[in-house]
Amino acid sequence: MHLLQHGLPLALFLVTATLPLPGQWKLHTIDNTSKGADGVRFMDINGDQHPDIVTGWEEGGVVRIYTNLGKDPRRNWKIQTIAKVKSPEDAVFVDLDKDGNIDVVSSCEGGNKTVYAHWAPKKPDGEWKTEPFPATIRKQSFMYALPINIDGQNGIDLLIGAKGSGSQLGWLKSPPNPRDLSKWTFHPLYKTTWVMSIQDHDMDSDGDLDVLISDRKGPMSQVLWLENPGHQANQKHQPWKSHTLGAVGREVMFIDYQDINGDGRKDVIVPAKPRDILILFQPKDLFQPWNSHQITFPKNKYGTSKAARAADLDGDGNIDIAVTCEHANGKLSGCFYLSWKDSPMNATWIDTDIGGPLGLKYDRIELIDIDADGDLDLFSCEERDQLGVFWYENPTPSKK
Repeated sequence: MHLLQHGLPLALFLVTATLPLPGQWKLHTIDNTSKGADGVRFMDINGDQHPDIVTGWEEGGVVRIYTNLGKDPRRNWKIQTIAKVKSPEDAVFVDLDKDGNIDVVSSCEGGNKTVYAHWAPKKPDGEWKTEPFPATIRKQSFMYALPINIDGQNGIDLLIGAKGSGSQLGWLKSPPNPRDLSKWTFHPLYKTTWVMSIQDHDMDSDGDLDVLISDRKGPMSQVLWLENPGHQANQKHQPWKSHTLGAVGREVMFIDYQDINGDGRKDVIVPAKPRDILILFQPKDLFQPWNSHQITFPKNKYGTSKAARAADLDGDGNIDIAVTCEHANGKLSGCFYLSWKDSPMNATWIDTDIGGPLGLKYDRIELIDIDADGDLDLFSCEERDQLGVFWYENPTPSKK
């Protein structure tokens, strides 16, 4: 295995493939040379039509970009350490200053409690510049950032969420000159306990992006959405109305938003500890109660619920649910998928192993056909068995 040495700003890393046991998907390691990989976020940053990855390594204290070379994603990616910050829990691509070069924003927890801008160089081999947003310094344990234009002014803003006492979900408002970080201001929207998912969707079909959230801890843990009042209202910092969807009091994790039952309306797929997947079915009237259906997966086979993503993984035309876990010590697997045959309302879905015994504490999931063979592969991170940043190759026969 070729290992990236710590401190090198740029390297070419030949990934390794662990041969699968029966029933597993083949593992392709992109990078396992730091500690505490926390999430993969995708964007084509160089316009070559191949998705690239950014990841923060929490315990390792680095932010890295993985450029997809577009030849064989099983073998080589270009790895670049763009910054060293303490406790990066999340990193995301975004062109903050509208100069055409894709920057990165990292959200940090631990003792850092700060959001950072990592400015891309003008030239590909130039140095990255890291600066904190002053409005965030030592303020909250930041967990996630979502680039979104909230007020229709000055380009992209940042929706940021946190965990812990006094934490809030709110937005960083971009000033006329986005490079002047001292002019970015924070505007709270919703008190959180431990925000996990922050997704933008036009929930009410009114032409603007609302926000779908899973809030993990406390008596008001739940899945909810915040109703965007529109650009002009946001310029005046008017409040966003919250709408509870379900799973109140449950420890909810990384959710997904897909049409499970084929009725044309998207549903919310909710991993809830210890080992449940809840499906919140969207009614015809968005503002009426959402019905909940619970699937409980086997305790003796898998860890506890962490993330879910829904898509047709096995090519049978039905929507499956990929699941990653924590606390998979001594279990069959920490990564698997659930499928149904007759109806998604079945009390028990069929579970199929993906990852095998390697992997104890996984993160959120992305499903992308990275090898262009007609099926969806699974990307994630894992931070206890040191799988790092990796992907599982879907073995469904090629449709090409």
